[in-house]
Amino acid sequence: MATVNDVPKSNTAADVYAAINGAAKSTKTTSAAADQEKQFLTLLMTQIKNQDPLNPMDNAAVTTQLAQLNTVSGIEKLNTTLTTLLGGYSETQAMQTAGMIGKNVMVAGNKLPLASSQAVGAIQLESKADKVTLTIKDSAGKIVQTTELGEQAAGNSYFAWDGKDSSGTVLADGNYTFSVDAKTSDGKAVKVTAMQVGTVSAVVRSGTGFKLDLGSMGQFAFSDVQEVI
Repeated sequence: MATVNDVPKSNTAADVYAAINGAAKSTKTTSAAADQEKQFLTLLMTQIKNQDPLNPMDNAAVTTQLAQLNTVSGIEKLNTTLTTLLGGYSETQAMQTAGMIGKNVMVAGNKLPLASSQAVGAIQLESKADKVTLTIKDSAGKIVQTTELGEQAAGNSYFAWDGKDSSGTVLADGNYTFSVDAKTSDGKAVKVTAMQVGTVSAVVRSGTGFKLDLGSMGQFAFSDVQEVI
């Protein structure tokens, strides 16, 4: 014979309603600032209801607490806005770097890769130089060519190498390096920076953004590009 369990008499309609509501889990989530605001308002209303009529709450204290609450809420909204802006910036940066594929760029460095007996490099002078000397070395560090580039103006300038050594012998394609010495007419040194020129073959995502892949020259951040040729 079927049996029916007795419902405890203490279970009123309110108890049953509360039990049902407790069993139903809410899927709505609130932010930390919203939770703090709700708790603050609950505590504030409790304080107001139970305050001593002869010694009411200080208006200045309440105003200070409200200001602090607004600050927390404002900071959370600001963080959300910044996250959105950073996301948009990343997308914009991705589009910009993708547009660099196939282009020649100039970045700091002294690598001079030789392909089909052709190589291009650059120099960056802080001020005008009357004598600029270019020295090219092979992968073993041996000097293979020394050339006078003559007078050069301040700023960026380019040079081309035909892959021949000082005796006119055609060297094998490969990785070479170069250095530059610059002086004024009275022999004073001029600050000069070796700049390498490479072709962007790919765009690579890194932990700090996007980098341009220049093949054997390595990978460089978009901000490292001194000039697009």
